Amino acid sequence: MTIREVQITFDALDPAALAEFWKDVLDYAVPAPPGVELGPDDDPLAAWDTFLEAAGVPESERNTASALVDPDGRGPRLFFQRVPEGKTAKNRVHLDVRAAPGLVDDDRMAALEAEAARLVALGATRVARFDPEPPMSAGFLVMADPEGNEFCLD
Repeated sequence: MTIREVQITFDALDPAALAEFWKDVLDYAVPAPPGVELGPDDDPLAAWDTFLEAAGVPESERNTASALVDPDGRGPRLFFQRVPEGKTAKNRVHLDVRAAPGLVDDDRMAALEAEAARLVALGATRVARFDPEPPMSAGFLVMADPEGNEFCLD
């Protein structure tokens, strides 16, 4: 059986800003440009600016795409691509951000509320709270990223 890698792609009006939000949500990292080795103190965004300038990419076109990777190599790559239209309907696919693994009841919901507060400070919007309904639901929060893409904290 072949295990395939997965990349999750977001359509965005501002790929760099949306990538920055998700970088902070998931503790992901901006990958180095192709063929560039970054040191531990190097700024990957500055490396991308240098790389794109050397490649002749006009400054007006440098925010057409952005990407993030899991620094531990476990999670999927995230890709953000600029599109001309904004989000107009509910997502058909969404991310579940596991913010309270192993917790139940009041402890779980308190951990989810704390994470929601952190994400609101980063630019997320709180959409709804669903309290635990055993045995079918442990409880979760519905959030939206800065461009309105829904995701769950569970």
